[in-house]
Amino acid sequence: MLLKEYRICMPLTVDEYRIGQLYMISKHSCEQSDGGAGVEVVQNEHKVHAEHGPGQVTEKRIYLSSKLPSWCVFVCVSFLPRFSIRIDTKFENNNGENNNVFGDQPTPKESVSFLDILSDPIPEKHYKESEDLSLWYSNKTDRGPLQEGWRSQATPIMCSYKRVSCSFEVYGFQGRTEDFIHKTIQDILLVGHRQAVAWIDEWHGMSLDQVRDYERELQEKTNSKVKSSQCSTGQPVASRPTYSRSISVTDERSLKKMGVTNAALVESNSSSQPSTPMRLHSTPE
Repeated sequence: MLLKEYRICMPLTVDEYRIGQLYMISKHSCEQSDGGAGVEVVQNEHKVHAEHGPGQVTEKRIYLSSKLPSWCVFVCVSFLPRFSIRIDTKFENNNGENNNVFGDQPTPKESVSFLDILSDPIPEKHYKESEDLSLWYSNKTDRGPLQEGWRSQATPIMCSYKRVSCSFEVYGFQGRTEDFIHKTIQDILLVGHRQAVAWIDEWHGMSLDQVRDYERELQEKTNSKVKSSQCSTGQPVASRPTYSRSISVTDERSLKKMGVTNAALVESNSSSQPSTPMRLHSTPE
C-alpha cells in the first residue's frame, strides 16, 4: 500500500471553498467529459445520516478507458478486485501547518506533499492562460495575482488536506500501478484547485441552494455528453464481454443437422486414426 498526504492551500476561506468546490467539480466534469470518457452522475441527493447528520449522497460512474494507457487498461480489467483506493479529506483555515489534521496519527513527513497551485507543473493539455494564477485577478474579491511565497502572506488562506492510500497487491504491477494512480490524483488535485480559485468571480456570492441548482443543470449536460459520445463512437455504455462456445459431437445425424457435409464425414470416417469427437465453434455472442 502506498500512502501520501497532499496539502493544497488556496487564498479562500473554508466557507467560500465549500461553494467553490461544488461549482468547480460540476464545471470541470462537464468540460472533461467527451469521446466516451467522463463522469456520469447516477445519484446526488440530500440525506440525513443517523450518526453524521445532514449531507449529500453521491454516486458517480467514471468512464476512463479511452484516457488510460494500454498497460493500465489490461491491469484494471485483469485484477480489478485486488485494487482499492481511499481518500480522506479535511478543510481548515490555515496554511497547511496542521501535522495531525485527521486526529489519529501524523502522516510521516516523507509522505507529505505540498501542492502549489501557483508554481507546480500540470499536464500541458490542461494549461489555460485564464487559469494561470500568476496572471489571475478577482474583481469581486480584489485578490490576486499570486506571487512566489504567497502561502506565507495571503489573507485569507485555507488548506485542503487529502490523505490518499491506494493498494494494488499484484506482483510485477504493484509499484508501477500505485505510482501511476498517485500521479494521476496529484494532477487532478492541482488542476481542480487552480480552477476553483481562477473561477471565483463566477461562483463567489452564490448560496448553497444556487450552487446546487447549477450542479443539477451541469449534471444533466454532462450525462448527456457522456452518453452521446459513447453512441457516436460506437462504444456501448456497458459492453458485454465476448464469449465463444464449442460443442463436441460424434453422432452422424447430429453432425448433418449442423450442416457438416457428407464429404467431411467420409474424410473423417476414412481416417486411419481412432474416432474422435468433431468440435464445432459457434459464432461469438
